[in-house]
Amino acid sequence: MSTLAAQPGGLISPALTRDGPGAPAVAELRGIKKTYYKPNGEIMVQALRGVDLRINAGEYVAIMGSSGSGKSTLMNVLGCLDRPSEGDYLLDGKSVSTMDDEELSHFRGQKIGFIFQAFNLIPQLTIEENIEVPLFYQGMSKTDRRERAMRALELVSLTNRVGHRPRELSGGQQQRVAIARALATSPVVLMADEPTGNLDSATGKAILRVFQDLHARGLTIVMVTHDPVVARRCQRIVRLADGLIESDIRQQPEIDDSAPTAEH
Repeated sequence: MSTLAAQPGGLISPALTRDGPGAPAVAELRGIKKTYYKPNGEIMVQALRGVDLRINAGEYVAIMGSSGSGKSTLMNVLGCLDRPSEGDYLLDGKSVSTMDDEELSHFRGQKIGFIFQAFNLIPQLTIEENIEVPLFYQGMSKTDRRERAMRALELVSLTNRVGHRPRELSGGQQQRVAIARALATSPVVLMADEPTGNLDSATGKAILRVFQDLHARGLTIVMVTHDPVVARRCQRIVRLADGLIESDIRQQPEIDDSAPTAEH
């Protein structure tokens, strides 16, 4: 497997370029429950009802399920955006259950790269400045931030758009910037929530080729999707129903060998 990790200054950690049965766990959920309560203390909904899930380094995982199945709650727990009511969550081998909010926020920023359906770019900033935002909050120097941003833009083939602002880019290019921003912190796992949901089918396919390439380079990817076309690109599909894992299927992912077009 060819990986960026073998190159000096690569953004993908060399410890996480392995996959297969012997790979270390990037994320491990043990008996995770998440219950939401009404103001009077009554149970409103049991979103997760005892989930055990292990995601190994180098895996490409789709999380699927109908509305109300618990998939969004599961993604929030995996992304350390929400705390479980019960159970333990190990991220990169460290339990996050006992972390206070400040420690958890810092740990999340170091370990997880997030990609959202709506891009969430700051319109007043150039694309490289957008990528530098999470690095600024990590206290990185201006020189190092810019170097990281340029390497991330190279990964998503957007160095020719340096100096442009989001409104000057197509939807697909904006999503590439969002992916580059997520990669800039050298996360152990990339978490994407319906990343092609706001894109037309051709542009969506181009973005999926970016994920395909990143996975081939050794990155661990977890993606929430309702789209079976997206899921077929993944090597594992975890399907939820009523707050529990209904099925966990490994498959041979579909590979797109077509060349991406510049406008995407």
